[in-house]
Amino acid sequence: MTAATVPELTPWQLARRRFLRHRLAVAGLAVLLLLLVGCFGADLIAPYERGAQNLLLGPVPPSAAHWFGTDELGRDYLTELLYAGRISLAIGLCVALLATVVGTALGAAAGFFGGWADEIIMRITDLFIVLPAIVVLAVVLQGAGRSPLVIVPVLAAIGWTTVARIVRGQVLSLREKEYIAAATVLGVTKWRIIVRHILPNLTGVIAVSTSLGAASAVIVESTLSFLGYGVQPPESSWGNLLSQASGLIGTGKVYLLYFPGLFILLTALAINFLGDGLRDAFDPKGARP
Repeated sequence: MTAATVPELTPWQLARRRFLRHRLAVAGLAVLLLLLVGCFGADLIAPYERGAQNLLLGPVPPSAAHWFGTDELGRDYLTELLYAGRISLAIGLCVALLATVVGTALGAAAGFFGGWADEIIMRITDLFIVLPAIVVLAVVLQGAGRSPLVIVPVLAAIGWTTVARIVRGQVLSLREKEYIAAATVLGVTKWRIIVRHILPNLTGVIAVSTSLGAASAVIVESTLSFLGYGVQPPESSWGNLLSQASGLIGTGKVYLLYFPGLFILLTALAINFLGDGLRDAFDPKGARP
């Protein structure tokens, strides 16, 4: 009797199997999806109309009618948190994607071409790294405005450096591989080699960098908004909800401080667990499939 043939799994199937084995990563993905659906679907999910005030009700603690209580204007706090989360998550995701695209392009060019291109890109990267990020961001936003359309490129301009350095290091290793030499001998253009042969092998690195960049962007935006340099009314984010409630410690309205902080914490943890799972899933030296 011959042994049954075991079908060989593709790299993507192996990655999926490794990821699903990482329980914290799966839990993080579930929490993140729940937050995304709740915030971006707030028009359908929110229990009350956004900004609906009830001055006679005022601030009341969590109850069956208002799960997260109401704020000082009598607005349902869960509704306000969901709409604020739409801004915070959108900024985090857009910053991560923009920073990843810029960092990947510059890092790949620096690592593959080397020479003066590598020298110039890495010196620019070093310059951005040594700048005090929060101070620079506060100054720029003070002068350029504080709308999400300004905050996203400003945060991305600070965040691309980490991605660029990681991608450059990976490309320096990959460009020495035999298949890259073979493609060069066959006359394949350098940019085509980068796009068709190098970047597909960096999928795991890029995915992890994007996820961690999103978590960092959410935290930085919340910090800026808490300090008064981020999103401004009538728009709101979790950061400026924190700022508005910062003086309520020790009072009966302290729940207005706890809930936005909890949402920021859950988002950061979920994205970081997701990043850990992606790293393990795409790691060729990881555990057995």
